Amino acid sequence: MATVLVALFAPVRVVANEQRACLGKTEQSAAISQGQVVTLGMAIRAARGSVRGRGVREVVRARLCREPNGLLVYVLTMLARDGKVTHISVDATSGKVVEAR
Repeated sequence: MATVLVALFAPVRVVANEQRACLGKTEQSAAISQGQVVTLGMAIRAARGSVRGRGVREVVRARLCREPNGLLVYVLTMLARDGKVTHISVDATSGKVVEAR
């Protein structure tokens, strides 16, 4: 049974990795210092502004990733007061929210 579950979930991980490659800390720092992307703080403010009515309080995870089309995005996982999790993608070059789910 466990082998079947591993086989079912393994392709999902590969597809997810092909869709978005997240940068390491050194690459993130370089992108910010070279002015290629907005700061994480700016991305968080944009994300909070896009989910105002939902009571989002805390960023629990933040990553800077490259989409397959080359676009750099901040992928933020945010937690609301009621415990609901929201995933928000912010265009790292413009600071505008591109996706919230």
